[in-house]
Amino acid sequence: MYMRKYLILFIILFFPITSFAEKINYYVTLKHNKVHVRYGPSMDYQIKYIYRKAGYPLKVIDRKENFRKIIDHKNNSGWVHWTQLENNISLITTSEKILFKKPTKFSEPLAKLGEGRLLVVIKCQDKWCNIKTEDYEGWILKDDNLWGKIN
Repeated sequence: MYMRKYLILFIILFFPITSFAEKINYYVTLKHNKVHVRYGPSMDYQIKYIYRKAGYPLKVIDRKENFRKIIDHKNNSGWVHWTQLENNISLITTSEKILFKKPTKFSEPLAKLGEGRLLVVIKCQDKWCNIKTEDYEGWILKDDNLWGKIN
């Protein structure tokens, strides 16, 4: 009886279930200002298009060896080498948003952020995220008008 429990404990600790499943459907950001997206998971494939904005959020939807298949908020997809990606948190606005000075709707509005704006997340709490975007830093309400990983 005890031997069986130790065997189960050993299997759980040294062979976690997640190691058998490939990790997909998670968000990453671009590491550099110039990243090639390819038609397939190899340097042998042609370049499909080029991203030119570090910090741009993408969703990993598949993986093959050193390449990750990504998709962006406009449903563009392709393959990127894993060294061009990092695990930072950023968002893209999918419609206009108001940036507030404090995490409340009664706070001073600082700016109106247009659709497609890149937002770097500093921290999130409850229904609000503290973000930075170009010349502005403030708080936005978390809702369906944001694309990317939100804590």
